Amino acid sequence: MSEALDALILDLLESIAARPKPYREVIDAWRTSCPRLPVWEEASERELLELHRADGALLVQLTASGRALLSRHRAASLAR
Repeated sequence: MSEALDALILDLLESIAARPKPYREVIDAWRTSCPRLPVWEEASERELLELHRADGALLVQLTASGRALLSRHRAASLAR
């Protein structure tokens, strides 16, 4: 996987980390038809995100794997 795609996936995870976000908001911002930068698709395939319903809304949040990846990235950034 390219470094550019990995960096974008981390940006996606950061954008959701603080609180679950509505699915429509996330998919509008991150879904792409570009086969070279499938950010949403790749993050979903890696099981870094999950969908759930709350108060009738479909929300996106990080999985345990997504939180762990983001935590490792943050720790590595601080160590630099």
